[in-house]
Amino acid sequence: MNLTVKKEEILEGFLKASSIIPTKTGAAYLRSVWIQAHADNSITIMATDVNIEFTGNYPAQVQEAGQAGVNGKALIELIKKLPGGEIKLILDKDSGNLLVEQGRRSYKLPVSDPVWFQALPPFPEEGAVLWAGDYFQELLERISFCIHDDDSQEALACLYLKSAGNGKIDACGLNGHQFAMIRFVNDAIADKLPETGLLLQKKYVTEIKKWLASDEIMFNLSERRFHIRNAKGTENLSVPRSGFIYPDYMSFLARLNAPDATKLRLKRKECLESLDRLNIFNSDNDKCTYFKLSDNVATLSAQAQETGSAVEEFDVEYEGSLDKIAFPTKNLMDILGHYQSESLEWTLTGNEGPCSISGAEDPDYMVLIMPMKIAENNYYEE
Repeated sequence: MNLTVKKEEILEGFLKASSIIPTKTGAAYLRSVWIQAHADNSITIMATDVNIEFTGNYPAQVQEAGQAGVNGKALIELIKKLPGGEIKLILDKDSGNLLVEQGRRSYKLPVSDPVWFQALPPFPEEGAVLWAGDYFQELLERISFCIHDDDSQEALACLYLKSAGNGKIDACGLNGHQFAMIRFVNDAIADKLPETGLLLQKKYVTEIKKWLASDEIMFNLSERRFHIRNAKGTENLSVPRSGFIYPDYMSFLARLNAPDATKLRLKRKECLESLDRLNIFNSDNDKCTYFKLSDNVATLSAQAQETGSAVEEFDVEYEGSLDKIAFPTKNLMDILGHYQSESLEWTLTGNEGPCSISGAEDPDYMVLIMPMKIAENNYYEE
């Protein structure tokens, strides 16, 4: 293998490959980035950690076709620190090294045993669906903060995409005390989704977010994997699908339609700024903000033995009989930060029932949060 590449044209591909491969653990061939040089003056960069698979195709000047696997972290760190311009990659079969040369600079990196090389499967073309990459990225951002971080939680550690009929799709994240959902319309995607829905673990969603750009993407499903490809057709990423059973989220959404539900309307920015100040008065043992509700006024308070107490009031629109409720301050701030709407409507189903938040400028987006139990001694507990 003997080729010349421009740093500016291959750096992004190497960085994406680097984000996938394990740093220290795992077999040496999994810590490798595999490079294939083709006679048509292109190279293919491949990386996998067994679960996530990345393939990228980039231009090169190929003097001799071939392939080599090399320690990914070392190669990519070297390329990052080299100046821009042309870089030569030469496989020295006699010494078993990959030579990296630029001007008067020369480096040797040991290569992996080629017996371990296995070509990654190509993107499945048949039935692939076009989608806006920037919309998908925004969707992941507004849902993933409600997905559980612990893989042992099975379905709760997954993004869930489910057809809701008539071309509608529900994108959901649930961690046990918070639930986020975006409902959008896309006939092609709705037809592609299996009847039981699509589940992707959060750790893979995180990698997809890194990979996505504002360009359009193609996506497809195989029996066990979720595949996406960039608009140019040069980069492919695939991750495993999960086979867990997602909870019936419609059962707790139905509680929001209870006739005795309380409606609260407030200014998002005003509430968020108030919570930010009240958070100063929270502690590890007292993490919540009290909401005391009365006609047209919400009184927010926080207290902790170590920090003291704080009380703030602001105007609201209020309809209902619920007079007091408590929420974890930081979680509520995180939720409000994902909205664009100037005003938000809260539907409260009780001081221990789910509370939904929605806004006119955030159509088809909803987040639910569970209140904290208010103990008789005025301290909060899960």
